[in-house]
Amino acid sequence: MSDDKNGQQAATARPPVRRGPGGHGPFGGMGMPAEKSMNFGPSAKRLIGRLRPEWFGIIWVLLLAVASVAMTVIGPKLLGNGTTLIFEGAFSQSLPAGVTKAQLIAGLRAQGEDGKADLLSGMHLTPGVGIDFHALSMILIWVLALYILSSVFGWLQAYVLNDVVQRTVYRLREDIEAKVNRLPLSYFDKTPRGELLSRTTNDVDNISQSLQQTLSQIVTSLLMVVGVLLMMLLTSPLLTVIALVTIPLTIGITMVIAKRSQKMFVAQWKNTGELNAQIEENFTGHALVKVFGRQKEVATVFGDKNEELYQASFGAQFVSGIIMPSMMFVGNLVYVAIAVVGGLQVASGAMRIGDIQAFIQYSRQFTQPLTQLGSMANLLQSGVASAERVFELLDADEQSADAEPASSPAATSGRLEFDDVSFRYTEDKPLIEQVNLVAQPGHTIAIVGPTGAGKTTLVNLIMRFYELNSGRITLDGVDIATMTRDDLRTRIGMVLQDTWLFGGTIRENIAYGRPDATEEEIVDAATATYVDRFVRTLPDGYDTMLDDEASNVSAGEKQLLTIARAFLARPSVLILDEATSSVDTRTEVLVQHAMAALRSDRTSFVIAHRLSTIRDADLILVMENGQIVEQGSHTELLEADGAYARLYDAQFAGPILTDEELVEEA
Repeated sequence: MSDDKNGQQAATARPPVRRGPGGHGPFGGMGMPAEKSMNFGPSAKRLIGRLRPEWFGIIWVLLLAVASVAMTVIGPKLLGNGTTLIFEGAFSQSLPAGVTKAQLIAGLRAQGEDGKADLLSGMHLTPGVGIDFHALSMILIWVLALYILSSVFGWLQAYVLNDVVQRTVYRLREDIEAKVNRLPLSYFDKTPRGELLSRTTNDVDNISQSLQQTLSQIVTSLLMVVGVLLMMLLTSPLLTVIALVTIPLTIGITMVIAKRSQKMFVAQWKNTGELNAQIEENFTGHALVKVFGRQKEVATVFGDKNEELYQASFGAQFVSGIIMPSMMFVGNLVYVAIAVVGGLQVASGAMRIGDIQAFIQYSRQFTQPLTQLGSMANLLQSGVASAERVFELLDADEQSADAEPASSPAATSGRLEFDDVSFRYTEDKPLIEQVNLVAQPGHTIAIVGPTGAGKTTLVNLIMRFYELNSGRITLDGVDIATMTRDDLRTRIGMVLQDTWLFGGTIRENIAYGRPDATEEEIVDAATATYVDRFVRTLPDGYDTMLDDEASNVSAGEKQLLTIARAFLARPSVLILDEATSSVDTRTEVLVQHAMAALRSDRTSFVIAHRLSTIRDADLILVMENGQIVEQGSHTELLEADGAYARLYDAQFAGPILTDEELVEEA
């Protein structure tokens, strides 16, 4: 596409979103300050809301998690009973048989050993009887069964959750794809491709990973906290109060650290998008960078952006990483307090030794999920930061909806009429003002003028890439604003100066304009546009695979392929935007002859800088500053000695003019 609209769009207002550098070129738009993020709460709520269609699976996840956690928290209590059974059995065996527990306690108190008496009072003793191995084996069997079932339920929970998350991310990708197709062309003019790719790939993958890890941990950890807290209360209310000191400390530490790390995660993913945009830009223009010897400058800019990403990523991970050791420190303090107080409780006979063992294990299980919740904060924040960027894309302004009910021309002849058309990219910068034009069926309309005059913009309005500010454009008597975009664009073929071919065979690239075309029709279109002659020289012919950049064919051959694609589509209106700029002179003459035959019964708009290619046009429009200042045939415009004549003289009399005269003529 020619660059006459780019000058107008340079001043287009940027949308208020976080994204990469706005400028294009190897060095454009670097060093832009970071913008503030959306609120964490609403973004997280919106992200969780996308799980709503998977409510049935989520219920299963919760039920499986409850079953798994319940069996996990019962285990320590049973193991505590087993420990008590071993300790009390071993202690009973050391006592003389035939003496009752009450007699032993009374004897100890008579001897002034109240501490030992208190210790024995808390035990279930049968003097002279050893360990009950049958009861112990039953306890161990139950514990083993519980832990096996807990693992099975945990595995099933992970399986179902994985399905829930992947389905959610699948729908998110579908929504992004649909959204991209509904975005106006102006969005892509303002957003670097690397930044858009980063949002649709890196950020979505990060959301998937964050949901997968955090949802499982959050559900399991919360249930574990509730279950363990209940078992702790049943075991020892006093020690439970000590353990509960963990909660306010955990919440306080997490909130303080999370508040700082959230901004860093936002900066991390913003810098990731900017770096991707620059890499994509530099790789695309790699040949140009080498031609001008700017490798060092590009490497310097890359190094700066890479350093910014490193600093943001390091800061985010370091600050959020403090949560885990902080939680472990609090947990260790609680563990010490429980061990001391619990030992005193056992010594006083208020608790059995197995209960204190179970409680210590519960205290670990209580602080562990709190620690896990803290450690999940960095993943959750990273995922929400990515979700914010994706939501900004999903919330971007869309192109206006197609008219309902839509109109469609009864007959297709290709008559186009501009009726008092005005358009501007920004409200305060007029571009095309009150253009009136009639293009008759079968006629060729050439559009010429200096760069920035509005030539490409004019044909973009025909395609409805942009909406008019006023006036209307009709195709065969029907206002194109009342037609669906799909219906309109199936009637128009467009060949741009910037060729675009996708990875696939030559046959598939030609048939892109009409997938149902037969082999004969593809070959006929290729023959008419002189594609067939070079395709036949390739080893695989029409089955030759083109890579993403189509580097295995020349620039001129790529342009011929795009012309063949447009011709195969059989449009009623043909738009050629500098479509022969990359072909050699001899091929251009042949293509001109082919287009002359194919333009039969088609209205053609040709944007050209080389005036020699449009001498035979039925009507030549000369544009300056968005206005049609002259129109007529080649001969008529030369005789008028106006703007067209000045362009013609500047192009063909250039060698005899000085640089100053050329500037003045332009």
